[in-house]
Amino acid sequence: MKQGLMTGGNKMIKAIVFDIGQTLVHYPFPLNWSALYRPAFEQIAKEYGLNLKEAEYEYIGNVLAKYNTRINPREKEVSSTEIFTEILDGILVSESYLECIKKGFYSYFRSEAQLYPEVEKTLAEIKERKFRTGTLSDVAYGMDNIYALDDIKNIRQYIDFPYTSNDTGYRKPSGKGLRMLADKMNLAVSEMIFVGDEKKDIECAHNAGVKAVLINRTGEGKDYGQEIQITSLYDILDYLV
Repeated sequence: MKQGLMTGGNKMIKAIVFDIGQTLVHYPFPLNWSALYRPAFEQIAKEYGLNLKEAEYEYIGNVLAKYNTRINPREKEVSSTEIFTEILDGILVSESYLECIKKGFYSYFRSEAQLYPEVEKTLAEIKERKFRTGTLSDVAYGMDNIYALDDIKNIRQYIDFPYTSNDTGYRKPSGKGLRMLADKMNLAVSEMIFVGDEKKDIECAHNAGVKAVLINRTGEGKDYGQEIQITSLYDILDYLV
């Protein structure tokens, strides 16, 4: 058994918060969706019988690029309605299609989402050990929680506080979301750990005063300043005592 996670003042960890994408759920698409804007909207156009012109596809791509946080990082979250209303304002499509187009766009990128094999077993064990649990995940292009959290529906019974940047209003690496979760759990930040797969996850944890765990399934060299590195989510159990 590895040494348990401890904090200043010898407090034990009482809660574990997880990123969702590539931590709990595998998405086969690249982190930057720029190259897939056109295929996604071509599928939407086909499904709803929309006759989009070349200039409209270009306009759609430009709007999405503006809200692409891999190109233009932002701290504050933007709603899906704001993004897709801006798209509809510049193309010859009625605003009555707003929800259909949002659903089509988000579904395109979620079609092959799968929980990692060890996730359910790990979370069940964490709950059995009486730890509190939560998620904190940045949504893509304002993705509504009805879509973002649907990808963890099969493990929701193990998650006490399923949060995204829609709930907190802030994106990582801001630590504000984790601090909000600590308040909701009625815990000090020193009693939480955050598990994620990216540099911004580690920075988010440290900006909140939370210990950071990097899940690195490939085993390649990644030094983001994390306190702990694991290659399978199940390995986190070794540190929870």
